[in-house]
Amino acid sequence: MLSNIGPVQLLIVLVIVLAIFGTKRLRTLGSDLGSAVKGFRSAVSDAEATTEQLSESSDKDADFDNTPVDETHDNKS
Repeated sequence: MLSNIGPVQLLIVLVIVLAIFGTKRLRTLGSDLGSAVKGFRSAVSDAEATTEQLSESSDKDADFDNTPVDETHDNKS
């Protein structure tokens, strides 16, 4: 279905879209789309950094030397 679309047909569609929406609205739409993509990339990189921090901190073993049970036994002695 889309394989029959050539450059002439795309140009006609572009002219119709420009006539309907106008250049100012299309420019605004383009800048809004660009800022949305930029925000998405920023959120993805923040999530990756958080994941790396969590994986690095989970590599450490837990410290079971002073548990609350041991502390209460030490105080009673």
